[in-house]
Amino acid sequence: MLLLFVFLEEPTKGKRKRGKAQGEPKPKKSAEKAPKAPKAPKTPKAPKSSGKQEKITDTFKVKRKVDRFNGVPEAEILTKTLPDILTFNLDIVIIGINPGLMAAYKGHHYPGPGNHFWKCLFLSGLSDKQLNHLDDHDLPEKYGIGFTNMVERTTPGSKDLSSKEFREGGRILVQKLQKYKPRIAVFNGKCIYEIFSKEIFGVKIKKFEFGIQPHRVPETETICYVMPSSSARCAQFPRAQDKVHHYIKLKDLRDQMKGIESAREVQEVQYSFDLQLAQADAKRQAVKEEKYDPGYDAAAFGNVAEETPNAEGGTSNLPDPTAPCNSELAGHSQNGQWMPPPFPEHMPPFSQSEGQQQENGSV
Repeated sequence: MLLLFVFLEEPTKGKRKRGKAQGEPKPKKSAEKAPKAPKAPKTPKAPKSSGKQEKITDTFKVKRKVDRFNGVPEAEILTKTLPDILTFNLDIVIIGINPGLMAAYKGHHYPGPGNHFWKCLFLSGLSDKQLNHLDDHDLPEKYGIGFTNMVERTTPGSKDLSSKEFREGGRILVQKLQKYKPRIAVFNGKCIYEIFSKEIFGVKIKKFEFGIQPHRVPETETICYVMPSSSARCAQFPRAQDKVHHYIKLKDLRDQMKGIESAREVQEVQYSFDLQLAQADAKRQAVKEEKYDPGYDAAAFGNVAEETPNAEGGTSNLPDPTAPCNSELAGHSQNGQWMPPPFPEHMPPFSQSEGQQQENGSV
């Protein structure tokens, strides 16, 4: 009898996967991974440009902010006001828009070193010596000149005022002028009078001209007079000598109303002004903005009439009769004394009847 021996393998645990050969060892996951090659250091990527200039404070020093108010916060200055300088029997009242920060901080009118007011006052002969903002309280008694503003509130700029404030300020200004009744109400800037005219007279000016205006302050004989803004940023009149013409006319108007005869002959001169030439001249003299006015500083710390040494070892006075000027407004020197320029336009004598006719005819 034959015996058949069948050799059977031990049964494998679990099911055999298809496609695998019988007896093929199952691949094992290697516990040890092959060592990776060291990575090269990454180069820093250039920052993406956002279209805005980045701050470079690490490379350059930041410009120190100028402390204009000696540590006084601006919020505190905004709470201050600039008192009016008004009294009776004044010849002229200078009217501004509203107090700026520097005026409110110092408590005086037109304190900015670039403002042309005090310089034009002297150049025109309205004052007999160079003054500054510290002299504003002396002007009513010495020169018959007072100060006020259309709006009382202090702001960094006139654009911060509302139309309601302008309207209310115009009505309050009329009350002040009706109370003190000055001879002439002088608006320091075109925009001030345009607002005043629209609010008080109900007239929107179409063709504006500097000088005497057709309307008077209601219930008074006070004449309205407009001159260019004394600010150095007045683009139409960038220099003091471009504005002094209107101050000269103001002085002659005041003298005629008071019956004072002019000490100089009145000449009929055709006044012409070329803005491009004036701006070019101002740029050459570096006084377009007049951020620094040596004459003003001298007036603030002493009498300008006193001689002060200059870089050449001589003396310098304000104004300088040799300063270049491209108009007929330049003065002349006589015996070493600077004289104001001649009156450029003839102004007919003022009379009440003529003024009343002009007022009635313009309504």
